[in-house]
Amino acid sequence: MLSNYHTHSRFCDGKGEPKEYAAFALAHGFDCLGFSGHCPLPFANKFSIKDDQYQVYCDTVRGLQEEYRGRMEIRLGLEMDYVPGVFDNFAPMVEQGGLDYFLGGVHLVVNPDDVEWLREHKSEAAQRLWFIDGPLQETYDEGLQRVFHGDIRHGVTAFYHQTCQMLESQRPTIIAHFNKIVMHNKGRYFDEEEPWYRGLVGETAALIAELGTLCEVNTRGLYKGRYNDFYPSRKLLKEMNALHIPVIVGTDAHEPGNLNLFEGAFEYLKEIGYENIEFKI
Repeated sequence: MLSNYHTHSRFCDGKGEPKEYAAFALAHGFDCLGFSGHCPLPFANKFSIKDDQYQVYCDTVRGLQEEYRGRMEIRLGLEMDYVPGVFDNFAPMVEQGGLDYFLGGVHLVVNPDDVEWLREHKSEAAQRLWFIDGPLQETYDEGLQRVFHGDIRHGVTAFYHQTCQMLESQRPTIIAHFNKIVMHNKGRYFDEEEPWYRGLVGETAALIAELGTLCEVNTRGLYKGRYNDFYPSRKLLKEMNALHIPVIVGTDAHEPGNLNLFEGAFEYLKEIGYENIEFKI
């Protein structure tokens, strides 16, 4: 059984129409395809669905559901960015779109000292957020300096605490790439084996286990050459298995040809005897 619930089309920062993704998925033996465009946000950016396109996005995916009925399941979802003070209540958008599911993630890290300012200046929020994703390492470095004055431990702690706040308050269907903070680090600012870092990861994994949240094994770092492992890593997956955390593999596709780039994830999970692997939601 093949599925992918982490998919970005031209409605956000992906390439190609949703119909192109659906055609590719069906041709490659998929049973289910979920669309998860980046949710609209209340400030200018280059990666999320625009407000006036949200309903168009939803209607487009619903149309594909009907077109592919009986051949392949199509699911309507979003990847929701939890940004305290800016976008920290997912329910209205979930209800507006009548979503089948949603992924929760943190791409924009907030300095806790800025939350009240952000509540009053949402349209200007970008200047006070640390963007940890995207193709440019320089963006990561600049944001760390601007938002956290170069204090990596403060920034990384904020990332994981923000992730835990999202898990507790928003209860996403799937938590996306929960250790994505490592992507642009590349061993420059911290070692993933440092006790303070391991403590933050362990705290987050324990909460995922407690809530029973489905955790994505994201392969994009590998096939894009931006990280040398899955998100979460192989080592973390062994620890997560001991905590009985359910996982689902996603490719974070930004073009149709990314949909089946699973990069050996299923084979690795089988190798370590991972007990709770989901293929459909």
